[in-house]
Amino acid sequence: RIVLPDNGRQWKDWKQPSTVYSRNRIQTTKYKWSTFLPQNLLRQFRRLGNLYFFFLVVLNWFPQVEVFHREITMLPLVVVLLASMIKDAIEDYRKYQYDKTINFTKTRVYDK
Repeated sequence: RIVLPDNGRQWKDWKQPSTVYSRNRIQTTKYKWSTFLPQNLLRQFRRLGNLYFFFLVVLNWFPQVEVFHREITMLPLVVVLLASMIKDAIEDYRKYQYDKTINFTKTRVYDK
């Protein structure tokens, strides 16, 4: 245990250290508007089903292996990715709105 004397020196400049620390705000969103597309695609392709359909799309671009038309093979993957992106964007925007209301609410400070 370390005991330091209370001689008042540490309280002299108490406002200066308080500006160094980060703000006390809540942020529960996953994305920013500039990083939404790459981060969302990365999250989508971590799922095994999306990787399987992407593998089929890539495989279908080779003429020796082509079974269907290229566009028809891409359709299920594009539909699933777009639906997931729209869902994630709406969910993240709602989180942003909620965080904004929480961060700007007035609070009371009780002094001892």
